[in-house]
Amino acid sequence: MTPQVLILGGTGEARQLAAHLVGRGVRVTSSLAGRVSRPQLPEGEVRVGGFGGIDGLADWLRREEVRAVVDATHPFARTMSEHAARATAATGTPVLALRRRPWQPVPGDDWRPVSSLEDAAALLPDLGDRILLTTGRQELAHFAALRDQHFVIRTVEPPEPPLPPHVTTLLSRGPFTTDGELELLREHRIDAVVTKNSGGTMTTAKLTAARELGLPVVMVQRPPVPEVPEVGTVEEAVERLGVTVTSPGTGGE
Repeated sequence: MTPQVLILGGTGEARQLAAHLVGRGVRVTSSLAGRVSRPQLPEGEVRVGGFGGIDGLADWLRREEVRAVVDATHPFARTMSEHAARATAATGTPVLALRRRPWQPVPGDDWRPVSSLEDAAALLPDLGDRILLTTGRQELAHFAALRDQHFVIRTVEPPEPPLPPHVTTLLSRGPFTTDGELELLREHRIDAVVTKNSGGTMTTAKLTAARELGLPVVMVQRPPVPEVPEVGTVEEAVERLGVTVTSPGTGGE
């Protein structure tokens, strides 16, 4: 029996979707990028690492007779989303994007939207001396030239150099609470927060805490993504996939 659904991504939503589908008797393969040494593994089959570009992914889809592809990658994983869209178009494989809704500001928020980490770094000299940086462990080189700020960098795994000269590293994985985030911001005397607009509920507490303390949040906006059928929740994805992966003769129940 070949995989019926390929799920791209190591997000919490991807793991939830895999569990739902496996529970319905669907064979699932989840593909993880391999950037985390000890990832939280989803139910079903798992493969780690790339496919070898668009052609490699297309060949894999044909060889494994994949019934449908779900792009449940991180909202900022633009390259993988583009590869998925082009490979599924080349093979005629149905594709569905599971993209968590972006955060939206509410009254009391002081958001400074920017289009890139480079633009975020350019704003920081005017926002304070102590910065909470929660943009992930990669691409921190954009902040390396800032010598007057002290950065509190929170990541799941140690950040990749080059880094700013003044750094405190916090290794932690969400979900986080508002009380915990308030304590962190006060303890480290944070003047501003930098984050990507990842959406979801796992890390929204930092936005609430920043609002309560009147701190500015430099919000990196999402990059453009391919136009493919899209849903915002696991439940919607399960419903959309139902007919595709459980029709007679596909191995589903």
